[in-house]
Amino acid sequence: MKALIVGIILAAFAVFAALPAPGLGWWKEILFVLKGLIPLLAVFVGIVAILIGVADIKDAREAGKEASEEDSDK
Repeated sequence: MKALIVGIILAAFAVFAALPAPGLGWWKEILFVLKGLIPLLAVFVGIVAILIGVADIKDAREAGKEASEEDSDK
């Protein structure tokens, strides 16, 4: 329950901070941060995708080795 209340308060603050007139007017700063984070996020996601791809290749090789070992045992 506490997490829900904290989440609602933080979401309300984020909206208030971005609003121009009654809020804090941080919209330009928010866009500035997002422009900097998007390339970093893309690099991070790319690295994770590469690691997942390498792990899939390793798993496929191991599965192929196990299948060939089972065929040779029969």
